[in-house]
Amino acid sequence: MHRFYLPPEECNGGILTLTDREAHHAARVLRLRKGDTVVVLNGAGTIHHTEVGEVSRDAVSLLVKRTEESPAPPCAITLVQAIPKGKLLDSIIQKATELGVSRVIPLLSDRVISQIDEDNAETKTEHWRTVAIEAIKQSGSPWLPEIKSAASPGQLLARREEFDLWFIASLQPGSRHPREWFEEFRTRQGREPKTACIWIGPEGDFTEREVADAIAAGARPITLGRLVLRCETAATFCLSVLNYETQSREA
Repeated sequence: MHRFYLPPEECNGGILTLTDREAHHAARVLRLRKGDTVVVLNGAGTIHHTEVGEVSRDAVSLLVKRTEESPAPPCAITLVQAIPKGKLLDSIIQKATELGVSRVIPLLSDRVISQIDEDNAETKTEHWRTVAIEAIKQSGSPWLPEIKSAASPGQLLARREEFDLWFIASLQPGSRHPREWFEEFRTRQGREPKTACIWIGPEGDFTEREVADAIAAGARPITLGRLVLRCETAATFCLSVLNYETQSREA
């Protein structure tokens, strides 16, 4: 089944319209014809099952036949990912989207090699948002994560965001398995966490100062085991653990 994305404000009424890139992909790449069935995701939990109507060069109309509402994940997870070299962040965002994160914030930590200046910041952010859109279309996830603009650790700490559980993955001593922090939270609060955040460092890890500042602000240091993981592996590992811990206890 082919899937397309339209933002919520374009998903009103019984007829939806694909334009621009989505229309080109439907009409010119997939060569859809009248009567074909496709799915439209709005990225906010709604899944529209539709039938292709009129197909033109610039637009494809879709007749809504059935609509489903998918509940949001039980825990809203934010991934704060230090920007790796090359295009690795594309892969990380793909995996994070498949694993149901709510937000991704690219991090410009001290040891990040790739730099973003004012001229290309919005272009890069829009590219990463497109990567996330393609990931929900591929995976069928009804929820599109919010891709935020890149920020430094200091900028993020200054926002003073609050999470039920906030983790920082670090190679430095004193870290605990994330399960221990979850069990401690459940014992203390008597409920499951509703929000969580995980910081993943660059190749070479966070600096001691970055870790200390995060811990002072409330982050719990976690270990990823004895092996040194590449940043993209670390992100997938951490999000898989968080998924297990937050979803396995659903009734």
